Amino acid sequence: MSNDKKPSHTQRDTHYANLRRAYRDSKALPASQDSKSQMRNKPGQLPDSVQLYGLHTVRQAMDNPQRVILKMLVTRNALSRLEIEDPQALAYPVEMVLPQAIDKLLPADSVHQGVMIEAKPLRLRTIAELKDADLVLVLDQVTDPHNVGAIMRSAVAFGAGAIVTTLRNSPQESGVLAKSASGAFELIPYLQVGNLADALEELHKIGFTTIGLDSDGPQPLENTLSGERVALVLGAEGKGIRQKTAQTVTALARLDMPGAIKSLNVSNAAAISLYAARKHISG
Repeated sequence: MSNDKKPSHTQRDTHYANLRRAYRDSKALPASQDSKSQMRNKPGQLPDSVQLYGLHTVRQAMDNPQRVILKMLVTRNALSRLEIEDPQALAYPVEMVLPQAIDKLLPADSVHQGVMIEAKPLRLRTIAELKDADLVLVLDQVTDPHNVGAIMRSAVAFGAGAIVTTLRNSPQESGVLAKSASGAFELIPYLQVGNLADALEELHKIGFTTIGLDSDGPQPLENTLSGERVALVLGAEGKGIRQKTAQTVTALARLDMPGAIKSLNVSNAAAISLYAARKHISG
């Protein structure tokens, strides 16, 4: 009988453990990998790719010359609704799938309508690029992507030139944000800045009057609108705009409401404010 003692962890054991780990990693869902990758991204750092879904969202992305699409997963029904006659003519691979294949790649509550694309995120824009805009919406740490998406739709409807928000405590480009915007994400620059007060000062330098919306503002919004270029500043529900922001804007204003409720959802307040500002600018 040999006196050699068998080690508890042999090189062969380690080898097979590594193989099992690699196999498990290869089976991980792409959506999970993508979400983990986005979680690791620092504020202001673009992810390698984003997953966009829904008929309006994908159609607008396809029509946006600045959007680089990497691949598409689509059902036959969605392909018809998108009016794509020859998928092979597109500049990226198109895979025909059943709805369940897309379900597996997205969060459980995603309404994808039978189509999803993987795309590169749009490039980050700067305040200096807003020289031709006359109306801008500034969001001070509005964190809910559904609210921001709804605000984007209103901003596009009233001809705003951009949405400016913070790098921290605001949603980055994502499928949820783009779906909530129902295509509007492709139609308006989404600027994320490191310091909102500095961004407001930059807007002042290029001729914008900045108006912070506050339920306790000293004047009604319509009394503070002035000049040919207006930037409306809205804060998160509950907290409102921060003190530094309030100290930096040209004026603070309120929305006068005669009813018992004196505050609105931020997306509703944005729509009303945009309407008033556009009416002022159009004169």
